[in-house]
Amino acid sequence: MDLKNAVVLVTGANRGIGAQFVAQLKERGAAKIYAASRDGAIDVDGVEPIRLDITDPAQIQAAAAAAGDVQVVINNAGISTGTSVVSGDLADIKREMDTNFYGPLLMTQAFAPILKANGGGAILNVVSALSWFTVPGAGAYAASKAAAWSLTDSTRLELADQGTHVVAVHMGLVDTDMAASTDAPKISPADLASAGLDAIESGTDEVLGDDWSKLVKSGLTLAPSERYAQLFAALSGS
Repeated sequence: MDLKNAVVLVTGANRGIGAQFVAQLKERGAAKIYAASRDGAIDVDGVEPIRLDITDPAQIQAAAAAAGDVQVVINNAGISTGTSVVSGDLADIKREMDTNFYGPLLMTQAFAPILKANGGGAILNVVSALSWFTVPGAGAYAASKAAAWSLTDSTRLELADQGTHVVAVHMGLVDTDMAASTDAPKISPADLASAGLDAIESGTDEVLGDDWSKLVKSGLTLAPSERYAQLFAALSGS
């Protein structure tokens, strides 16, 4: 799919990876960019701001009614609360699932008919390498991203007949506010957004955005004890 002259909606478009998707879509010549955020206050030349909290079904339906010309949906909005699944507050765990799984699910359900009517188009889901492993304190986030990965695969299969291309973007740490407190190598939001948009244009189904996501995926065939020994060794630098 050529993104030049395409109509694209980006969630979580006010900062970080989302803001880079918007900037690079402009550079690639997108005809219209709906930049969605919870307050709808994005002020970027040539971009149409839209108020959208992806945990609110009514707002999603309103966005779909207002943006019936969309050809590409980029599900980028997400949160991380640093919550354990065993000892964490259930409200925080639900908040992560509502944002990182149910949000993209509701967006997909609302916009799939629109994409079909507009020729098929594409959906890109920003997932995470944490869809394939977890660390203490990140259990809720990892569970929500594992669900998002499964959602992406299911969406790809279910929408194949209508010609909708579905992309999963996996990565380790990205240099955004979410990872600001972590001192470790990070990929730039610009590089990640570029890789995601390249995948839409090339027809690639899955993006491994950095060396960490490639390492994590390469170990999926290992027994859990071996896999986590490999990952924790890499995390400790040993």
